[in-house]
Amino acid sequence: MSEERLEKIRRRIGIETVGDWVQVTQAMINDFADATGDHQFLHVDPEAARHTQFGGTIAHGFLTLSLFPLLASTAPGALPLEGARMGVNYGANRVRFLTPVRSGARIRGRFTVRDVVEKHSECYQQRTDFVVEIEGEAKPALVAEWIVQVYF
Repeated sequence: MSEERLEKIRRRIGIETVGDWVQVTQAMINDFADATGDHQFLHVDPEAARHTQFGGTIAHGFLTLSLFPLLASTAPGALPLEGARMGVNYGANRVRFLTPVRSGARIRGRFTVRDVVEKHSECYQQRTDFVVEIEGEAKPALVAEWIVQVYF
C-alpha cells in the first residue's frame, strides 16, 4: 500500500462519524432467530414477551452486533474500503450489550477510528470504536471495538 493511502486513512484516527437511523423490525428479529436457531420467546413471541420487564419482544444482542456493516455503510468514512479489493472482519474486543433493542426501535452507529496498522504492503488493520445508540434511550444498545482487515 502506498504511504499516501496509508496516511490518508490514518488522518481519520479519532474522528467520529455517525450513521443514519435504521429500524429494527420484528421481521428482522424473526429472520435472525431462524438463521441462528435462537427462538427464545423474548425475541419471537410478542404476546409472551409483553408480560416481561421489556413489555414486548427485543432483538438478539448478536443481531444488533451483526448490523455493524449496515450501520457503518451509512456513516461516511466508517468503513475503510475506498479503493480496496475487500474488507474482512477480523474480530471484536470488549463487546458489551448494555440496553436491549425493542422491536420497532430505531438504532444508529457511532464510529471512531482508534488506530490503523499496516500488516503488509497490500493490507492494513483498522480498529474502530463502535457504539450503537437507540433513539430516545440514554444508554447505548452496545459498545465494542471492531477490527477489520482491508486488502488493496
